[in-house]
Amino acid sequence: MSVRLYIPASLDLLASWAGAGEVSWPEEPILAADVDEESEYAALMTAADASAELIGGVGRRVVVVVEDGSTGHPIALRRVVAVHADVEDFTDPDDDLAWFAPQEIDQLLHG
Repeated sequence: MSVRLYIPASLDLLASWAGAGEVSWPEEPILAADVDEESEYAALMTAADASAELIGGVGRRVVVVVEDGSTGHPIALRRVVAVHADVEDFTDPDDDLAWFAPQEIDQLLHG
């Protein structure tokens, strides 16, 4: 069965992963407790909180969502199913993140 991993990141980490063509992370990724929308949203917001810690509250929160059958890594960038990020610098932990398709990673980084 495939699982979705919610990986806290920063724009710098995302750029590094995009350049390498693979996603790797230092800590355990956040997993949704189930495949329902509420569980996935809870996992996303937990990863967003971890991203806020990672960036020290300065910059934009980023969460990379990877679909994979295991939690082993690194994982090929082609396994990324979505990227969620603040559209402006982080100010409120309750703000929702915008959704970006994997094809929009370059635009997110440079646009």
